[in-house]
Amino acid sequence: MHEIWIVTDLEGDDAVADIVALARANRVPIEYVARKRLDTAARSEAPQGVLARAGELPEAELGHLLRRRPGHVPFLVAVDQVTDPGNFGAILRSCEGAGVDGVIVPRHRAVHVTPTVAKAAAGAVEYLPIAVVPGLPAALARMREQGIWVVGLDDASDHTLFDLDRLADDAVCLVLGAEGAGLSRLVAERCDMVVSIPMRGRVSSLNVSAAAALATYEVRRHRLNNG
Repeated sequence: MHEIWIVTDLEGDDAVADIVALARANRVPIEYVARKRLDTAARSEAPQGVLARAGELPEAELGHLLRRRPGHVPFLVAVDQVTDPGNFGAILRSCEGAGVDGVIVPRHRAVHVTPTVAKAAAGAVEYLPIAVVPGLPAALARMREQGIWVVGLDDASDHTLFDLDRLADDAVCLVLGAEGAGLSRLVAERCDMVVSIPMRGRVSSLNVSAAAALATYEVRRHRLNNG
């Protein structure tokens, strides 16, 4: 952490007292600035008067995420063509909460970590490894070669998320497609199994971030019950 900006309106305010105390305890400089200056630098919607300047997040290595460790098999999520930063941030938040080991995103035609993504992720970007790959189909093929099950989510599938059974206990990567377009053809072809989330109401599908939350916690439920 390089420094923290706080708008002058909040100087001495109890709402930021904990932030100020933590910054001082860790010797992070605090600067009080005009709200317009902070809002311009934040580059996100509705900044709340506090901005932290920090170093860039390191990218994770795909090979590191694919490694098996004693007593633990990889639990990964890949994101295909998701371009909305709010959705991506919410996906990262759910993945971190469900104990996903890492997220894989393609370098092109996808959103990466931005201020808006970081805000929607509510801190998850600081803890969740994210690997950026040249192409998602090739990355998924590499996973399959290393014995990782690749499971895509698509509304049109006859199989449901509840059909994962013991497959969820093994090394697995869930693949989430963009809203509307779903999984791209090449990505779908690299999946070992494609499942849908059963919808019992009149709405035909869920937001991709809601689907991510349900799918990741279904895998976690299997692992807890069978672990």
